[in-house]
Amino acid sequence: MPTTSTLLTVLRAAGRADVPVLLWGTPGTGKSGLIATLGRLDGVHTATVIGSLREPADLAGLPVVQDDGSVVLAPPRWARELVAAGGGYLFLDELSTAAPAVQAAMLRVAMEKVVGDLALPPATRIVAAANPADVAAGGWELEPPTANRFLHLTHVPDLDTFADGLSAGFDAATAARDGGDAQAASLGRAAATAQILGFLRARPTWFDACPERPGAGGGAWPSPRTWHHLQRLLAELPADDDHARRAATVGLVGEAAGMEFLGWVRHSDLPDPAHLLDGILPLDHRLRDDQRFAVLAGVTTVAIERGTAEAWTAAWALVSQVPVDIAATAARSLFAARPPDAPLPAAILDFEPVLSRAGLLAS
Repeated sequence: MPTTSTLLTVLRAAGRADVPVLLWGTPGTGKSGLIATLGRLDGVHTATVIGSLREPADLAGLPVVQDDGSVVLAPPRWARELVAAGGGYLFLDELSTAAPAVQAAMLRVAMEKVVGDLALPPATRIVAAANPADVAAGGWELEPPTANRFLHLTHVPDLDTFADGLSAGFDAATAARDGGDAQAASLGRAAATAQILGFLRARPTWFDACPERPGAGGGAWPSPRTWHHLQRLLAELPADDDHARRAATVGLVGEAAGMEFLGWVRHSDLPDPAHLLDGILPLDHRLRDDQRFAVLAGVTTVAIERGTAEAWTAAWALVSQVPVDIAATAARSLFAARPPDAPLPAAILDFEPVLSRAGLLAS
């Protein structure tokens, strides 16, 4: 179970990465209080929607007939307040005890940030909460498609934080355990991309593995969606915070896939893609195929982010050193993002069949 400090680190990173969070915990453990505290610490608005007390129209909007006969969906007050505030925390409480129609409406808000005809600000951070089905009044297990849309975190009462909160106030007790929004030591998108693609190349069975056992899909499990969430989230987490990385990984792709992924990353010792692209480090040809695949994925991401002809050409020089079957994915991505002033390298001929099949070459 993550400590309060780890939970806050991951919650903040999820907000920056636009990954919806589902907080699990027994009743009375302070899930709603934690989000309200974070809103006050951040100086942003917090809107709370309790699913068991709502109707679908409270989230989808009430139909209102206009003078010209058209119908618009009028957003509820909490949604208008979020828009007026420019975003903040949207806390969707009691997700697992809401009626199915309300749960579906809450899910659309969480995934699309849309309430009726009103779009919520991009800065809106989505956090839902649920009680385990065995302790919730009228609760049930989440369906796999619903569960797969969230980062699952468990909120456990912390006696030290509680004691400090009773003495000095819960805002102060939480702030003392909060690392804040610092991103200086984050892993970075290129490194996160390299790690995830390298692992999936080595362990393709974890790419999409919806649990088949009834009741097992109500938590975290690996899918293209959750790997994409993990890429964005890892890029926001401190590179040296192993506890936060574990909580984020297991909370998105599950215990089995998550622990195997973290073990693969720990033993792969991948170089910094930017150092390879800049010529600070050479490409090590002793790397395994999955490691080379990961390295090229990171190099390609850095080159595309920079968007310069120099970076693009340097990336092609590295891609051309790796066999076509391993470098094909990187070559396709790189060629599709070619800057207008970048000259075509001679090595492009080796990838002509791959690029033609992808529709990137006229002939």
